[in-house]
Amino acid sequence: LLLGLELKGRVLGVVGCGRIGSEVARIGVSLGLQVIVYDRVKKEGFVYRTLDRLLAEADIITLHLPLTEETRHLIDRKRLSLLKDGAILINTGRGALIDESALIEVLKRGRIRAGLDVYEREPLVPEELKSLNNVILLPHIGSATHHARYQMSRLCFEGIRAVLSGELPQNLVNPEVRSG
Repeated sequence: LLLGLELKGRVLGVVGCGRIGSEVARIGVSLGLQVIVYDRVKKEGFVYRTLDRLLAEADIITLHLPLTEETRHLIDRKRLSLLKDGAILINTGRGALIDESALIEVLKRGRIRAGLDVYEREPLVPEELKSLNNVILLPHIGSATHHARYQMSRLCFEGIRAVLSGELPQNLVNPEVRSG
């Protein structure tokens, strides 16, 4: 039988509480999960933990951080050892947030489970991960919904319209290169 996991009463640890992480936390609460959060910036309305404490307490850990020098391999061998037996680690952020070789070792022991939508060396997925039955692998398609793609297209066309009208696009990343 394929049996699922009862969510109500479990502890969801959200690592990175920006736009996406805070929405995941909100949904977690609505599903009856106890939600704890780790983030450098503290927003009102969340229960915060240190990263190590969150990893030790959570039944389900979900990563929503950008990849920076500070966050590369944030989840390393030492931190993976903090996860409780049976914990589920979900990464839809950036692949290199997790030390993939250390994760493979832990998964091979069967102590935890994982759901990955991103990988350290995309588009390559390590063969060792593909052979494990305690990990679900997706091809970096977290934004593959009709609404998300519509919004992406709309933003693109709005940016083109702005430039052709002599305006700055709404989501301009490097305004310093704009001359005139």
